[in-house]
Amino acid sequence: MKLTKLDKEVTAIYKHMLYMDSLANKMGKSVHPSFKWSAINLIRYLVLRTHDLRKIHDALSEFGISSLRTGEGYALKNVVDALVLINLLQGKTWKNKKGLKLIGYEKSRRLRHLHTNNIFNAKDRKCFTEIMVTMPGVDLADEKFIHDLLTEGMEIARINLSHDNKATWKKVSQRIRESSAQLNIPCKILMDLGGPKIRTREILVQQKGSLRLADRIKIHDGEHIMLLADEKEKNLKRVGKKAKTKLVGISTNLPSVLDDLKVGDRVYFDDGKFGAKVTNKNGTNVKVKIESGASEGRALKSGKGINVPDTQLRLSSLTKEDLVNLPFALDHADIIGYSFVRTANDVKVLFDLLGDRLQNIGIILKIENQEAFQNLPLILLEAMKCPKLGVMIARGDLAVEVGPERMSEIQDEIMWICEAAHIPVVWATEVLDRLAKLGRPTRSEITDAASSVRAECVMLNKGPYIVDAVRLLKRILIKMEKHTSKKKSKMRPLKLAINALKRMEN
Repeated sequence: MKLTKLDKEVTAIYKHMLYMDSLANKMGKSVHPSFKWSAINLIRYLVLRTHDLRKIHDALSEFGISSLRTGEGYALKNVVDALVLINLLQGKTWKNKKGLKLIGYEKSRRLRHLHTNNIFNAKDRKCFTEIMVTMPGVDLADEKFIHDLLTEGMEIARINLSHDNKATWKKVSQRIRESSAQLNIPCKILMDLGGPKIRTREILVQQKGSLRLADRIKIHDGEHIMLLADEKEKNLKRVGKKAKTKLVGISTNLPSVLDDLKVGDRVYFDDGKFGAKVTNKNGTNVKVKIESGASEGRALKSGKGINVPDTQLRLSSLTKEDLVNLPFALDHADIIGYSFVRTANDVKVLFDLLGDRLQNIGIILKIENQEAFQNLPLILLEAMKCPKLGVMIARGDLAVEVGPERMSEIQDEIMWICEAAHIPVVWATEVLDRLAKLGRPTRSEITDAASSVRAECVMLNKGPYIVDAVRLLKRILIKMEKHTSKKKSKMRPLKLAINALKRMEN
C-alpha cells in the first residue's frame, strides 16, 4: 500500500473516532470518576473496531510504524501517533484537533493496575496476575489446607454460595481471615451468588401405562423428550418410535424458562454433552429432539445443567436464594460474584439493591452466556458506576452457549473489550483441572495456564491436589510475565539466542 493511500485510510478512522467522541465524553460522565477515562476509551475502541484494520496492519509495519493491533487501552492515541508518523514520512507535519484529550500507553497501564488493585488489593509483586481458589466444604478447608494455599500463592478465596449453608460459609471465611492474619498474607474473599442456573429436576418414565420417577435415564440421538413445567403432569405419552428408554419427560428447576423457548431453539444438557432442538410446544410443555452426543446412548441425570443459547430469557439474574444470601455475603466477603448476568439492566438491579454499599464492595460480573457477551459493552458501562469492578470469563457455560469453534475467539474478544475499559479479568473454568483432581496435568492445560497470564486473575477449582496446582500455576505465571503483558510481547533476552550465537562464534 502506498503511503498516500495509508494516510487516507487512517485519517478516515481518525475522523470517525472524532465524530463519535461526543458519545465517549457523555459515557465518561455517567460512570464512577475513577472510570471516566476508561469509559471514554471503551467508546473510542468500539468505534475503532467497526473498521476492518487487517488491510492496513502490514502497511504500517512495512513503513516502521507501530500497527493498531495492540492499543486496546489507548485507542485514539494510537491512531493519532500513527498519523503523526505517516505525515512525517511524507515530509509533512500533522496536528491533532485542538483541545482533544488523549490517554497513552502509560496512563492506560496505570488505570488498569489501579482498577485491579482496587478490587484485588494485590500485594505480591512476584507476578501481577492474582490466583483465586474455590474453597471446598468446611471439613476439607481446615487450617492447614488454607495455610498451604496461602503460602503457595492463593490471593483470593472463592466461596460458592450454591453449595452448603451459611454456617459453613461463615466457618470457612473465618479460617481464611485468621490464617491470612497469622501469615501476614493478604487474601480477599469472593462469595459467588448462585444465580438462575437451569437444571433438570424430576425424570418421568412410563412403564406399563403408569408413570414413575427416575434419577437417570438413557437416551439416544433421534429420540424426542418432553420438558415439563410440572413434574406431576399426568396426561403424558411416550414419544419417539425408537425410544427404547420409554422416556416421558423431564421437569426443570425453573419452569418459566419453557415459556421463552421457541420452535427451532437449541437446548443443551449436562454441560453441553449432548444437544437437542425444540420441535413443538404444547401449552407449558416443550418437545425437543436429541440431535447430537448420544449416538450410542447417554445417561441423563436429574440435577444436570441446561443451556438455551438461542433463547432470550426473561429470568431475573437474582433468584430468591440470592436475595436471601446477599446480606450475608455483604457482611462476610470483600467481593460479590454476580452469576448469569445477561443485560445492563441486570447490573442496575443489583446496584440498586446495594445502594451506598456499592462503593465499598467489589463486584465480579460473570460472563457465562451468549446474551451477556453480545451486551458486554453496555453491561460494562453500567457496571463502571462501581469503583471496584472485575469480569470473570466463565468458560464452562459460555463454551456450551457459543460452541467450541467460537470459544477461543469470544474469549479473546472479552479480553480486548475489558482491556479497553481497563477492567481486570478473571480467567476461569478448568485451569489445571486434571492436576487439581488427579495429580498430573495434561500438556494442553499447561498451555492454557500459560495463556492465562494475559488476565489479571486466574481461578482454580477444587480437587485433592489443589495445593500442587496453585504451586505450579504460580511458577508458570512468574515465568510467563517475563515474556508477556496482555497482548504485548516483552521480548526479554533469550538464553537460546545468546547460547546459539556463542556456539556459532566459537
